[in-house]
Amino acid sequence: MIGRNVLSGMRPTGKLHIGHLEGVLQEWINLQQSYDCYYFVADWHALTTNSETKDLKENTIDMVKDWLAYGVDPNKSTLFIQSQVPEHAELGLLFSMLVNLGRLERLPTFNAYLKEIVKVEEKDKKIYDEVKRAKVNHGFLGYPILQSADILIYKTNLVPVGEDQLSHIELTREIARKFNSLYKEIFPIPEPKLGETPCILGTDSRKMSKSYGNVISPTDDYSILKNKVGKMVTDPNKIRANDRGNPDVCSVFDMHELYHPNKLEVLTMCKEGSIGCFDCKGNLARNIYDKYEEFNEKRSEFSDNDILEILEEGSKKARSIARQTLNEVKEAMHMDYF
Repeated sequence: MIGRNVLSGMRPTGKLHIGHLEGVLQEWINLQQSYDCYYFVADWHALTTNSETKDLKENTIDMVKDWLAYGVDPNKSTLFIQSQVPEHAELGLLFSMLVNLGRLERLPTFNAYLKEIVKVEEKDKKIYDEVKRAKVNHGFLGYPILQSADILIYKTNLVPVGEDQLSHIELTREIARKFNSLYKEIFPIPEPKLGETPCILGTDSRKMSKSYGNVISPTDDYSILKNKVGKMVTDPNKIRANDRGNPDVCSVFDMHELYHPNKLEVLTMCKEGSIGCFDCKGNLARNIYDKYEEFNEKRSEFSDNDILEILEEGSKKARSIARQTLNEVKEAMHMDYF
């Protein structure tokens, strides 16, 4: 029987897109009905790929407004800021003694990041290693360990994640087992929970990502939204409006599955050639815009101070729980000197 604690977080790196809302936040809302949920602003994690901090506070407030407007409830879930609970960092430091360098370098996320930033062929091993060492900071290499501390300090049982983060949850499980074996059984072994919402592709048919510039935002004006949807790729063989289409190769249809009340109707119209791609995209843009109308109304009701008060209260609660766990850890390690 799985326990009742859930933890998840987001980095405050800019505006959220519809993939965040329909994927991550919808999962958070579902979980908060039945579990003790801790949802945090991962501001330390944001620094692993960008050391600039001038927009952190603004991004944090903006992001949490999205959380609340979409339905995350601070009366049901604990919302807090990672850096306001320094116990995360202390536990991460202790965990770092349990993980060797090779284990971190083998993580798929680390190697995927390397391929993005190191523009040298791996076969040029010497140059590749030199560039890697110059570009990768210690924080990024070690952030999966801090992530493990984020999870385990609340004795988390369930972690909602995307597939790309499964390797990090496995590392967390390894750390929990190793600590429990070496010192004392304090930590549960957390289980990952994959979201039920399919991956939402961006306007260029790649994964929706701010770094690709292919996102649709729930706060987009209708004209901006219509222009973005208009650029999406449809069946290349459907040239004329009355040509029969193939929804299986159309990224617009994939999105209709989330935003149209009757996707079977869209499927039939496309296959029969009774609607052209231009009108189909127009329908999608309107449905997306209409869905987030109430979201945007709610969002406007929150002031910056409202958000900061919620986060301050949540951070105090989170820190109290984290301190208790850290005390147990120090006692187990015979480091409770005074």
